[in-house]
Amino acid sequence: MNMRSKDEVREAVWAAMEAARAAHTRKLRDRIPHFRGCEAAAEKVGELRVWQAARVIKGNPDKAQRPLRLKALEEGKTLYMAVPRLRQEQCFVELDPASMGASPAETSTIAGAFRWGRPVYVEEMRQVDLGGGFADLEYGLAIAAGIVSPETPVVSTVHQMQVLDEDLPYTRHDVFLDYVVTSDEVIECSGDIPRPTGIYWDDLTPAKIRQIPLLKKLQPSTG
Repeated sequence: MNMRSKDEVREAVWAAMEAARAAHTRKLRDRIPHFRGCEAAAEKVGELRVWQAARVIKGNPDKAQRPLRLKALEEGKTLYMAVPRLRQEQCFVELDPASMGASPAETSTIAGAFRWGRPVYVEEMRQVDLGGGFADLEYGLAIAAGIVSPETPVVSTVHQMQVLDEDLPYTRHDVFLDYVVTSDEVIECSGDIPRPTGIYWDDLTPAKIRQIPLLKKLQPSTG
């Protein structure tokens, strides 16, 4: 059996989840599914030692991970979220429960985070103890800035239907997880596939670099 492509895997999982009504929205394609059971999965993350020890979390802005953001803020952890598509040079938002002007329930929403959070440059960020998922470029920028290291644990919550027992294609800029957590189980991942060591400029088109201000600033000189 040939290995399926990333697009084939995504389409198959989206279709299966739609058919099973496993998410809070009917349409799942081209988005992170807001899956049913995300609250229970977040509670399981809270049982992990790496979560309990972490004081600074990098989180995702997706609705499925809102329970994790809420949990972090309620427990007094500092939370960072990336600005969508990294479209400004202050490309992360810092949420510090000690200085928030609103409740964790409000600031854990996407709108609340960008209303009450503090936009920061990468070099202003505190060292991240635990990553709640990373987009490829977010991780590359954070590694380049020393905000995370290859040893920083990375965890994500998913629906059980998103857990597959098959070989999957990957590239050098993919970020592998230490823990995959569903409402039913915690899967501790192991393997020797290295994580990205920085920004892979050869993989970026000129158009992509122009779209992201920080990339334009960091781009190595070709002269």
